[in-house]
Amino acid sequence: MKLIHIALAAAALLSMPAFASKELATKNACLACHAVDRKLVGPSFQDVAKKYSGQKDAEATLAGSIRKGGAGKWGPVPMPAQAALNEADARTLASWVLAGAK
Repeated sequence: MKLIHIALAAAALLSMPAFASKELATKNACLACHAVDRKLVGPSFQDVAKKYSGQKDAEATLAGSIRKGGAGKWGPVPMPAQAALNEADARTLASWVLAGAK
């Protein structure tokens, strides 16, 4: 019985970062322009994950793009800068997106 409780607690802890990251994405209005699996105004999070797949510095690059904004990587619509987002939150979002936003 004790093993079951430990397994349930571990599963809950492992799912927290993904939940927290979705919450962070919602709080920062990322979902107004992006969806997990389809293009809205911007690319889907899954397409972003595919584009950066295998790049060593993907998390830092994406976190920088989130904070600085950009244009031309995904078409003519620019992504506004999220300069008020701190570095840790930008990295958390980048990591979540690179994991497929799961």
